[in-house]
Amino acid sequence: MAEFVVMPKMGFDMREGVFNAWQKAVGDEVKRGEVVAEIESDKATLDLEAQVNGVLLATLVNPGDVVAVGANVAIVGEAGEDISGLMGGGESKPTAAKTAEPEPAKVVATNEGTAKAVAVSEANAEFPAGVKATPVARRLAKDQGVDLLAVPFTGNRLRKADVEAFLAQPQPAAVPVATPAAVPAAPQPTAVVAGENDEVIPASKLRQAIARRMVESKTTVPHFQVTMEIDMEPAMALRQQVNEMLAADGVKVSINDILVKAAGVALTYFPNLNASFGGDTIVRHKRINVGSAVATPTGLLTVVQKDTDKATLSQIARDNKAMVERARSGKIHPDDVSDGTFTLSNLGVYGVDAFTAIINPPEAAILAIGGLIEKPVVKKGEIVIGHTMKVTISADHRVTDGAEAAEFMVKYKQILENPMRLLV
Repeated sequence: MAEFVVMPKMGFDMREGVFNAWQKAVGDEVKRGEVVAEIESDKATLDLEAQVNGVLLATLVNPGDVVAVGANVAIVGEAGEDISGLMGGGESKPTAAKTAEPEPAKVVATNEGTAKAVAVSEANAEFPAGVKATPVARRLAKDQGVDLLAVPFTGNRLRKADVEAFLAQPQPAAVPVATPAAVPAAPQPTAVVAGENDEVIPASKLRQAIARRMVESKTTVPHFQVTMEIDMEPAMALRQQVNEMLAADGVKVSINDILVKAAGVALTYFPNLNASFGGDTIVRHKRINVGSAVATPTGLLTVVQKDTDKATLSQIARDNKAMVERARSGKIHPDDVSDGTFTLSNLGVYGVDAFTAIINPPEAAILAIGGLIEKPVVKKGEIVIGHTMKVTISADHRVTDGAEAAEFMVKYKQILENPMRLLV
């Protein structure tokens, strides 16, 4: 039985992606797990794999198209199979079998950093009100208040140019109607005029996504910060002992791995910080998945260690190393960047003493990790050389309060200064 291949979702904030190229042609045999196309999200480039064995019976998008998550991109089935029911009566003009709200695509990560996706519904988000339109055309029509049913077009889909041509025509006078008070629009970036010798670089999709999410966070989430200085000598000693034991296995635990694990353990005591604000509800997440912000050539990504409170230090070290390598090579798995509940941003490697981080919505808090500082400290009434680290939590005041955030920091400090808790 023929099945749709759909645009997969990579990351909880991904809404669309760019279809780069087909690796298979119509009529080619495809095997489960075989790459059929290459797509690009705002986070990385990934391969789209076939979920079933069969023949590529139809392609529904072209290279360069901006495709909504969950939209049908191809049909795979048996050779010679009749797919007219899926194609709306003809292969040259595919249409949706239904206009109901689509269910999300099922995405499965593989060891090669690729994603598999199959349709779970014949409905297609690309067909609002039964009209087959590209995502760009759909957005433009929505922004301009245009009814897609009123826009004439040629070919197998309505495109941006069709909407622009419709807008250029004289429009009938609108009948005034009562409307509710307008919601203030989000502030627009300050206009920038490039000078003669200035270099103008197009913002990558990842940089645009970072900008969008950071504006959302700073304008909708009431941040507050709490800073604490932590004695890192015990954690450093533990790391040395653990790495000596793991040397034969080729595993090396970093200080950041210990900080991630400590956050996972501390969150078990403070479920409000492993939560999200839902308007009239607070969602406490059952799993504790601690993310680590990673600098990549195109921008910042957050890779997520699942079940951090339960994972061993060696497992965290393996997982984080693999995810960071995939992130920096642009071949992350969808699972690498999904389902985070708490984040660490570590700038200590750059020699930063302390800083504050912006919350990664819909999470309730983020830890900003400063560098290890060698300095005189007082221990047992004597001045000795020690290593300390300043850590700052930024928390959502809608979910938690200053006292609870301070108590979390006390627990985090206790765990790192008595790190055997990380091993039990």
